[in-house]
Amino acid sequence: MNKVFDLDSMTELPNRDDHNCFGCSPSNSSGLRMRFFTDTEKVYSRVVVPPHLCGWDTMAHGGVISTILDEIMSWSAIYLTRRLILTKTMTVDFIRPVLIEQELRVVGTVLERTGEREAVMEGKIFNSRDELCARSRGTFALFTPEAIRKMGILSEKAVEDIEYIMNGDAGDVFPSPPQG
Repeated sequence: MNKVFDLDSMTELPNRDDHNCFGCSPSNSSGLRMRFFTDTEKVYSRVVVPPHLCGWDTMAHGGVISTILDEIMSWSAIYLTRRLILTKTMTVDFIRPVLIEQELRVVGTVLERTGEREAVMEGKIFNSRDELCARSRGTFALFTPEAIRKMGILSEKAVEDIEYIMNGDAGDVFPSPPQG
């Protein structure tokens, strides 16, 4: 297995179990239930697309592939920039078929921090043969917790939970991401 996807050597990012996000909620039985890990430079995930999310025959639906990429870029943006985020734009390149019921390896990273309020992110999906199947590039709006509170779009509990990821409040469990 590719060392870059050795999740056992990485730190798992915490996730709430009381939300219903299609991509990352551990309690959404119809969703992807993605979990996220970091080596402090990138964010990683493994996911198996269930059969009910197919497109044609054994291929994953393009919207599901896009969701996986949006999730990895979003979690990467939250953890690596230490900000709450909203996706502004996203492009997806579909390179190889992504098959259902097969483990996919997903990686997200910051390509560029364009200012205090914006970052350009990249997401990639690899199949079990480590072949690149899809990649995305997205621009993410970055917000402080105070700005999100003023907007009133998340509950206080959700903001606090995201702050936990952003600030590494778990002490030694969450090493600080690289600065820059």
